Amino acid sequence: MPLVHCPELAVFAPDRAAKVKLFGSRRFFCDLVCLRPGQSHKPHTHAGQDKISYVISGEVIFTDDGAEVPGVPGDAMWSPAGTVHGVRNPGPRDAVLLVFMAPHPSPEQFGGTPPEGA
Repeated sequence: MPLVHCPELAVFAPDRAAKVKLFGSRRFFCDLVCLRPGQSHKPHTHAGQDKISYVISGEVIFTDDGAEVPGVPGDAMWSPAGTVHGVRNPGPRDAVLLVFMAPHPSPEQFGGTPPEGA
């Protein structure tokens, strides 16, 4: 079983939110989303996937179907399939989120035959 220490893996891009792939299978993925102050992951939706975003560090503002919800370390936001969601870092510090999504939106990248029910 792979073990990772998420804070050590955070990377940031100067002009956009950065993603770090941690784990994935045909059934799910788990990434870090790293945001500098002022950066965002603009509101969007996933028709067939649920997403959970957990704040590791920093402070963020989640968008949840038009409502703005503040998030601090230890908070988790669930975005069911079809929900318009996003996140932004109002600053002044960097923010890191742990993001899970299931089912995986691109399971074909793992090759082979999908397991029953995947």
